[in-house]
Amino acid sequence: MGLHDLRSKISIIPQEPVLFSGSMRYNLDPFDEYSDAKLWEALEEVKLKQVVADMPNGLHAKISEGGTNFSVGQRQLVCLARAILRENRILVMDEATANVDPQTDALIQTTIRNKFKHCTVLTIAHRLHTVMDSDKVLVMDAGRAVEFGSPFELLTQSKTNIFYGMVKQTGSSTFDSLLKVAQKAHEENLKAKKDP
Repeated sequence: MGLHDLRSKISIIPQEPVLFSGSMRYNLDPFDEYSDAKLWEALEEVKLKQVVADMPNGLHAKISEGGTNFSVGQRQLVCLARAILRENRILVMDEATANVDPQTDALIQTTIRNKFKHCTVLTIAHRLHTVMDSDKVLVMDAGRAVEFGSPFELLTQSKTNIFYGMVKQTGSSTFDSLLKVAQKAHEENLKAKKDP
């Protein structure tokens, strides 16, 4: 597969959201592939439709250099809308919610789970709650893969593994709630495999 084809099939939501100088339309659809209606749908999915509609010229409103006329959270939501539009089967999230407020974090996580549930989502994360309902977790240490499995398996196999230790450091009540999330996701995955 060529690099151009590969890049066109992967959507990336980076830690530092990237907006370009130009219109909102250009930021969402730089290759002019989608209708205005489709762009408005994507903006509605990420709760930015009203914000853009209130701007002078709507989709054709000018975005200042680096998107400074939007908050970091709003810029991240524009990146998410861009990924929703492309409908790629692979989504890479590199600490996508590291710089946003808890409300925007929750919106992004919910949207990812709904809009990309049939996709491969690779999440690079330091916040444990972000990956607790993932199918698999790969724990890295000093650039090496040291543990791999579902969060529930990693939490219940051994109390000496790194993942267990990280979750345990969050405190007893947080550990218990994260374990419940991991167990629920694990049970749902097992059920989905039985009932295709």
